[in-house]
Amino acid sequence: MCGRYYLDATTETEPFIQQMMKSPLVRKWSDTCGVKSFGEIRPTDVVPVIAPDKSGKQAVYPMKWGYQGQKNLLINARVETAAEKLTFRDDWKSHRCIVPALYYYEWEHLTLNNGNTKTGDKYAIQPKDSNITWLCGLYHIENSLPMFVILTRAAEENIRFIHDRMPLIMPKDLIETWIKPDSDPDMLVEKALTQMVAERTQKGE
Repeated sequence: MCGRYYLDATTETEPFIQQMMKSPLVRKWSDTCGVKSFGEIRPTDVVPVIAPDKSGKQAVYPMKWGYQGQKNLLINARVETAAEKLTFRDDWKSHRCIVPALYYYEWEHLTLNNGNTKTGDKYAIQPKDSNITWLCGLYHIENSLPMFVILTRAAEENIRFIHDRMPLIMPKDLIETWIKPDSDPDMLVEKALTQMVAERTQKGE
């Protein structure tokens, strides 16, 4: 699963951050929690997210990470079941978004001899030969404000030692296609980036 990622202003991300700050939604969010444009991003943070405007053109909005479920906050949606689950199926069809990040974080999950799991080292992960990680997500409106979740898929072999799930990540040239309401997400999933590089950032306890 993806429960943390890192964002900072770079040549590629700065324009999206600036666009977000121009959104009238920034003022609405300031009444509750404000927005975040850099640092380690956690669930419930409000961050820049790329989505279509009313005319279908690419825009950037401040969105809060997490759907409010019946019992728990939902921060991820599985690619394999998003089209079927009542919570996600409409958004899968026409409310897709891209979350810009430098990389995402994952903690190694270790299985002990007794079958229990233990959290191991923390890794920063991003696509091979890329400085930006374009995370695929879904979004909807709750109480007149936009919320998003990050889509996940089975992890590729080279990072499966860390975790068996990873975010769905698009190449930059497919961002606009991914967010178009009339695009076919099932076909685009096949074009997702799979080769990742991982760097250990923190030793586990």
